[in-house]
Amino acid sequence: MAKISYREALNMALREELDRDERVFIMGEEVGYFGGAFKVTDGLLAVYGEKRVRDTPISELAIVGAGVGAAMGGLKPVVELMTINFGLLAMDQIVNHAAKIHYMFGGKAKVPLVIRAPQGGGHQLGAQHSQSLEAYFLHCPGLRVAIPATPADAKGLLKTAIRADDPVMFLEHESLYGIKGEVPDDEDFLVPFGKAAVLREGKDLTIVAYSKCVYDALAAAEALEEGGIDPEVIDLRTLSPLDLETVITSARKTGKVIIAYEGWRTGGAGAEIASQIYEAAFDHLDAPVGRVASLDTPMPYNAKLEHAVLPSSGDIVKAAEEMM
Repeated sequence: MAKISYREALNMALREELDRDERVFIMGEEVGYFGGAFKVTDGLLAVYGEKRVRDTPISELAIVGAGVGAAMGGLKPVVELMTINFGLLAMDQIVNHAAKIHYMFGGKAKVPLVIRAPQGGGHQLGAQHSQSLEAYFLHCPGLRVAIPATPADAKGLLKTAIRADDPVMFLEHESLYGIKGEVPDDEDFLVPFGKAAVLREGKDLTIVAYSKCVYDALAAAEALEEGGIDPEVIDLRTLSPLDLETVITSARKTGKVIIAYEGWRTGGAGAEIASQIYEAAFDHLDAPVGRVASLDTPMPYNAKLEHAVLPSSGDIVKAAEEMM
């Protein structure tokens, strides 16, 4: 087991799956000679050649559409979008084709397609390049949504996604690519979809998070512990399927839940999770479910304003103290 970065873990997963299954190939803007916008595919072209690491024109609609067709034809495409913000240009192919073909063809056609894309704010990239859009895809039946926080989960979930028969939206936060952690070098290391991880056990409060907010939740938990509050921290890992059982078990134990996520507060993934908690554990709650999320505004370019819009560990601490 080696300590490597989130970026390197993704690269390792791609190498292992390219070696394992000749049907797997990668396509996207600058994934070959440039190595990807965030260098996730760096070095793969030299090993696997242009047939399996394909640079594409700048057209997200065409890239995803070609991926859907290749998947229907029996291949296992891994499509990289330079950023999920550009995925909006391919929503017809994602929502009306990738997500629905298996259903509309009576199960006779499959779309084993993985769409990888970075997302998130914090880098002064402006309103059109700093969004977290997981709720859009969570809302669409037929899509799986994986959103890893740790290097180990980045590897394990990506390998699971590539081996799946369903279309998977694989969302990576831009701030996590340099994060390092222990990653198994086992070529069959898989992290199952729909299985959350309890990263910290506690008795007073449950903090549910995913992606970058997992680190905010853990930092908040340390600060709260100093004040005598014992929080439990859950990393969801995937939003579809959602491990509601782990969340409800914790909610019933602690009686208080805060959901931390970087999407907009209104209509975000946290709102859906909160609703399901109310439906399944209302009688066990001692307080309304709290949500810590981005403010409902386009992302400012100014660094101080951007920081004010994004959720932080301090916001989680404040919400927890008010709830307690």
